[in-house]
Amino acid sequence: MPISNFPFSDIGDGFARPFLLTKIVNPLNGNHVLCFGLVDTGADDCSVPASIAKSLGHDLQAGRQKEIGTGNGMSIAYAHTARFEILHPISKKTLYILQDTPVDFMPNLPLVLLGTQNFLSHFILTIDYPRKTFSIKYP
Repeated sequence: MPISNFPFSDIGDGFARPFLLTKIVNPLNGNHVLCFGLVDTGADDCSVPASIAKSLGHDLQAGRQKEIGTGNGMSIAYAHTARFEILHPISKKTLYILQDTPVDFMPNLPLVLLGTQNFLSHFILTIDYPRKTFSIKYP
């Protein structure tokens, strides 16, 4: 079931953007976090605030450390694996599951970013900025 013509959301910063209700799961222990992920066509990979790592049962610094470029310059990230479940924004039913997805856990990141290479590359994304709506579905 695709998400069609869903309105952008404002998470309290005054800017409406395309967010998906997302369940991030540690595949090793089943721990999970429910959050909103920003559909970010400018991000290469999925990135998650480092503070979520503990809730998922990840030892943050045990992940593969790497330096990545961000809009604010270079930053350190710790790569771990997670499962992403995209939930219907109203019914909360699981619509899409991406197994074993590489995730960059980043200190000082304020929100979950759903990037192009390991997330959006699986979907057809349509964004209607004038109407502030978006649709996402499998090809």
